[in-house]
Amino acid sequence: MWRTVLGLVKASHPEPGLAVTTVAGLLAVAVGHRPAGTVAVVLTVLSSQLAVGWANDAVDAGRDATVGRTDKPVAAGAVGRRTVLVAAVLAALATPLLALTTTPVAALCYTVGLVSALLYDWPLKSTPVSVLPYAVSFGSLPAFVVLALPGAPTPPLWLVVAAACLGAGAHFANVLPDLADDARTGVRGLPHRLGATGSRLAAAGLLLAATVALVLGPPGPPSWVGWSAVAAAVAVPAVGWYAGRAATRRDGRSVAAFRAVLVVALIDVLLLVASGRVV
Repeated sequence: MWRTVLGLVKASHPEPGLAVTTVAGLLAVAVGHRPAGTVAVVLTVLSSQLAVGWANDAVDAGRDATVGRTDKPVAAGAVGRRTVLVAAVLAALATPLLALTTTPVAALCYTVGLVSALLYDWPLKSTPVSVLPYAVSFGSLPAFVVLALPGAPTPPLWLVVAAACLGAGAHFANVLPDLADDARTGVRGLPHRLGATGSRLAAAGLLLAATVALVLGPPGPPSWVGWSAVAAAVAVPAVGWYAGRAATRRDGRSVAAFRAVLVVALIDVLLLVASGRVV
């Protein structure tokens, strides 16, 4: 039993899942949710992250086994593919129910984001529009958090655009370590068509665009904290990709670029919390 539980935890992609859930919780505080509202947002986002992580490992189990991904619990035999698939379905069904504890329009918005994320795993992952689900799903996150407030206020466009750019950048950074393995198994998304250099440039540009939108979007002049966040959005990916190159030479695979995205995302949300200018 414990082996199965541990396998499910690892198959849920815990690092990005917890990062996205943390970001959602911080954003909920920034927009003015009360404790009960913040808990509802966090539980909804956590459920969706579990659903997407489990669905990804269930769909990719065959490809992961083909390329020898021993870090993947399903491919390594730590947990059954059917078990992970059932868990994904249950989490996916729970997500809109949890979202309905906020407002109906927020629940509808976040359900669209969840469906978009699941469509990435199949059939959009191997198409030229593979980046689209990331942009839609990440864009729906802050929209959901704002719409979940009493009265369902309209989310600021700059906030949704920033999140969509951040999600699109995450897609390019996330695929970088797997370009060779994906080529062996026939995955041909947009990052694969652009290649490693093109994907790095796309990720860097999108992360910078996300931070600039958060700095310039709210009313009033940007603060020094905002400009510091812009500088971090330039420096952090550069450091991540340098560290990734060293790790790749050492063991052939590195997630440093994707972790750089997570760091920029947390910096951006802390910027919002500090500025207090969201809705």
